[in-house]
Amino acid sequence: MSGLGRLFGKGKKEKGPTPEEAIQKLKETEKILIKKQEFLEQKIQQELQTAKKYGTKNKRAALQALRRKKRFEQQLAQTDGTLSTLEFQREAIENATTNAEVLRTMELAAQGMKKAYQDMDIDKVDELMTDITEQQEVAQQISDAISRPMGFGDDVDEDELLEELELLEQEELAQELLSVGDKEEEPPVKLPSVPSTHLPAEPGSTALRMTVIGNPRSWSCQWLPILILLLGTGHGPGVEGVTHYKAGDPVILYVNKVGPYHNPQETYHYYQLPVCCPEKIRHKSLSLGEVLDGDRMAESLYEIRFRENVEKRILCHMQLSSAQVEQLRQAIEELYYFEFVVDDLPIRGFVGYMEESGFLPHSHKIGLWTHLDFHLEFHGDRIIFANVSVRDVKPHSLDGLRPDEFLGLTHTYSVRWSETSVERRSDRRRGDDGGFFPRTLEIHWLSIINSMVLVFLLVGFVAVILMRVLRNDLARYNLDEETTSAGSGDDFDQGDNGWKIIHTDVFRFPPYRGLLCAVLGVGAQFLALGTGIIVMALLGMFNVHRHGAINSAAILLYALTCCISGYVSSHFYRQIGGERWVWNIILTTSLFSVPFFLTWSVVNSVHWANGSTQALPATTILLLLTVWLLVGFPLTVIGGIFGKNNASPFDAPCRTKNIAREIPPQPWYKSTVIHMTVGGFLPFSAISVELYYIFATVWGREQYTLYGILFFVFAILLSVGACISIALTYFQLSGEDYRWWWRSVLSVGSTGLFIFLYSVFYYARRSNMSGAVQTVEFFGYSLLTGYVFFLMLGTISFFSSLKFIRYIYVNLKMD
Repeated sequence: MSGLGRLFGKGKKEKGPTPEEAIQKLKETEKILIKKQEFLEQKIQQELQTAKKYGTKNKRAALQALRRKKRFEQQLAQTDGTLSTLEFQREAIENATTNAEVLRTMELAAQGMKKAYQDMDIDKVDELMTDITEQQEVAQQISDAISRPMGFGDDVDEDELLEELELLEQEELAQELLSVGDKEEEPPVKLPSVPSTHLPAEPGSTALRMTVIGNPRSWSCQWLPILILLLGTGHGPGVEGVTHYKAGDPVILYVNKVGPYHNPQETYHYYQLPVCCPEKIRHKSLSLGEVLDGDRMAESLYEIRFRENVEKRILCHMQLSSAQVEQLRQAIEELYYFEFVVDDLPIRGFVGYMEESGFLPHSHKIGLWTHLDFHLEFHGDRIIFANVSVRDVKPHSLDGLRPDEFLGLTHTYSVRWSETSVERRSDRRRGDDGGFFPRTLEIHWLSIINSMVLVFLLVGFVAVILMRVLRNDLARYNLDEETTSAGSGDDFDQGDNGWKIIHTDVFRFPPYRGLLCAVLGVGAQFLALGTGIIVMALLGMFNVHRHGAINSAAILLYALTCCISGYVSSHFYRQIGGERWVWNIILTTSLFSVPFFLTWSVVNSVHWANGSTQALPATTILLLLTVWLLVGFPLTVIGGIFGKNNASPFDAPCRTKNIAREIPPQPWYKSTVIHMTVGGFLPFSAISVELYYIFATVWGREQYTLYGILFFVFAILLSVGACISIALTYFQLSGEDYRWWWRSVLSVGSTGLFIFLYSVFYYARRSNMSGAVQTVEFFGYSLLTGYVFFLMLGTISFFSSLKFIRYIYVNLKMD
């Protein structure tokens, strides 16, 4: 019998299912396997929930649940494989059936041709048909695949189960941390009290010791998220926290701090001076922002009642020793000012009076203000304005005192109330606070517009020139590639130069990839942090006249944005082939926190040694450390885990060779130092005008309110950094130097170095700051500021260069 006869049933039929029956049986089996898949997935989820339930309570039960889950996963994998095999076999049978129908038609045609041409050998066609019989044998294998028992191994790696259980415990703890404080029935949080200053009973002693007042239970980690939110919204002097009074109600006046007029960050408690103070000092509870700003408010001996005038009331009598008088003389010579607070309104004045007159003969007179006139304005039942004055008051001379002589002083004060038509404090003109601090900060529109025009021209020139050159390069390289392919077929590297020739090395991963990814992660975090601070200021979410509110917001945002640094660092680290992702996360979380802690330790130690109120108390240090340990670090780890799991392979448009290409000698103007100089100076020039305003606000007495312009300048800074990075990277690649990874970070990141150099210039030429306390804090935090700008702009520069390099090599025709 011929092959066609055997295949299509001519003669005796062989046992076995027909193709149609086999296909139908395959479909039924697939339905059964799909249902089994759904059942196994449900069992896996059930065992996973069981493991989470007993993860921290019954470790043995959790391991058993994980062991069962592993078995179900193995069964699910085996079922998936069987289902894939069945689908392949069904498609093969369907194709075989189609081929059989075609060949049946060919057989009929062959029979007709045989009748017409008796000499034609039909056996050749028969030989071709025998191949089709093999397709029918596939159906015979279906029953074997269905009836074959699934072998599931019972061997489970215990270490793998323990590792998975540990991950489940971490996930459960993370969920509990994120859900803390969401219950509405939880009682309100008691804010921490500020540190108190214990003084001896004798007035005028300068002994100072910082202790903690408050209930330690308020620092429970259970209330930490709510505590952070509340501390970020604390009122400071000048905030619209208005109290309503009735005539005759007592108005508490708090003494706050004193310090040199030209050193804004060097402040001391008012009661450190030999002044009138109560026997028992009672402090006011402050927010975190106020504590960070150096506020230490305490109740005073001044008795003020709403709308009741006072004329020269005695505050206290004092007997000062020569040492105490010398302390006052030194404070007056250094232009010490004091700050009081009435109903959240700051009032400031100088401690004493100093007069320098004549050259020959030279006179040096120092006097102490022993009488203060308080002027308060009210509207209805609210205090709108408060000020202190020494006009028409003669200072008490501190000159000519013998070493063994005591000085007797009588401190007095007056209070004058007046009604005003201003209904709200914010309606008063800016700077209408008695003129104590100068208001010289104006909007220099010409300088800002000039800076913006220069930036736009720079970006435009770079973009236009680079696009023209790049278009010519792509046209030339692609034409050379077509010519080479049509010609001898030799390697195009032999006749090319420039950035095309290094296409096999440009995506070679750099050394110290873990450190690079950590820089990118922390830089992305500070980009989000800086943008968030500016947007919050634009939306008016905190009082822009008090630095404490911005400090609280910055601490809160830093803790919450730690997940960004962990995600970006771990995601890119896994993309470029990193394996030690745990160490990468540790490096990421330490890249800024460790330098900041070291700098803060030095600055805080100097403040503590000099008795400054800028030295943080122990409770505030514990609070900040707790925020980092329970919020910042866990979010970094969680972000790192998500980044590692979601990372895809690094998609390089060019294949990288195993052997690195030799880099030709580079001219001096393509060196790293020149690139850092050019790449750092141009972005710095874009913000140099606005940088003066920021320094005058942070390190001076100015008030910054131009947050719209600041946001615009911040966007310009990032744009200029990206354009300069692309241009410098192109020049580097044109010189056949493929080591662009770290160079792109350093080139624009060097802007931080220029910012630090500007801070040195500002300290020497634009400020009157002096002394060890102010100098250490200024240069310590200026160095950190330059470091933060290095991280931010280095991140922008790197990802801009990476995007640019991907673009040019994707559009390049290569074998």
